[in-house]
Amino acid sequence: MQKREWHPGELLEMSGSYWKTCALHAAVKLDVFTVIGEGQFDSAEIAYKLKGEKKGVERLLNALAALELLSKSHDKYGNTPSSLALLSQESPHYIGHIIRHHHHLMESWARLDQAVMSGRPIRDRSSHSQEEWRASFLMGMFNMAMRLAPQIVPRIDLSARRHLVDLGGGPGTYAIHFCLNNPQLKATVFDLPTTRPFAEKTIKQFNLSDRISFAAGNYLEDDIEGSYDAAWLSHILHGEGPEHCRAIIRKAVAALQPGGTLMIHEFILNNTMDGPLFPALFSLNMLLGTPSGQSYSEKQIRDMLAEAGVKDIRRIPLQTPNDSGVIFGSV
Repeated sequence: MQKREWHPGELLEMSGSYWKTCALHAAVKLDVFTVIGEGQFDSAEIAYKLKGEKKGVERLLNALAALELLSKSHDKYGNTPSSLALLSQESPHYIGHIIRHHHHLMESWARLDQAVMSGRPIRDRSSHSQEEWRASFLMGMFNMAMRLAPQIVPRIDLSARRHLVDLGGGPGTYAIHFCLNNPQLKATVFDLPTTRPFAEKTIKQFNLSDRISFAAGNYLEDDIEGSYDAAWLSHILHGEGPEHCRAIIRKAVAALQPGGTLMIHEFILNNTMDGPLFPALFSLNMLLGTPSGQSYSEKQIRDMLAEAGVKDIRRIPLQTPNDSGVIFGSV
């Protein structure tokens, strides 16, 4: 395949694209879209609602209008249908939590050169960081999973399964969708104790507290108690190095009954490790925030599963915005 030829203007546009990112992040942090809601307000009214100075607020509003995140008519600003649906906290489709999580990562990305040269992380892991960051991370994972789970879960046949363990399941979003799609199924979310309030709140919102339980534990240090016939490992391997990944997979296999299904959901690189783009960039994100985490190729994941005794290994073909995929097999 012919490689792309870059032109100076394209490189400069890429170099300065963080200006757009920062404008979006500032608007989400200030909750501009929620404040505007379904109304139409001038800059002075919005500045008053935000308790900010009109001079700065007006410039941000104009930039958001230029980005087509707000509409502007007769010096009044309003949400677009998309911003109202996705960026107002009044919407059930709000994705501001994952945007806040991205904002918390920005400082480390500005020091990527240091991480590359040292080979060591320069920030704490999001799941172990200060409360505000951890909350944004967990609810951001909920944002993303709520968009992906309806595409992924119906592609996986668990009609013969009775008890699923969602390892490192965070707020339990996938456990929720698996149970919604499989009335016979119950699930256990296994994650750090600090995750319990988020998970139990989310599970309760879907009226599934009688079918989904929470088990506190660290999958690197603790055994997985109980016996299951399905295990879901979604976006946890990329936080660890190969040896820890093998240990996690072995623990999941040990918790499964004979014939049980083990499923790995990850950002999957091609076997030459140079694409697709999102998993390749995400591997850099893991360099910034973990001692040995990385994105893995399909072959690497298949090999780790085979080493743990998993058989009939297959990949479910998916089309997702971030090139995630599911590789599964039986024990």
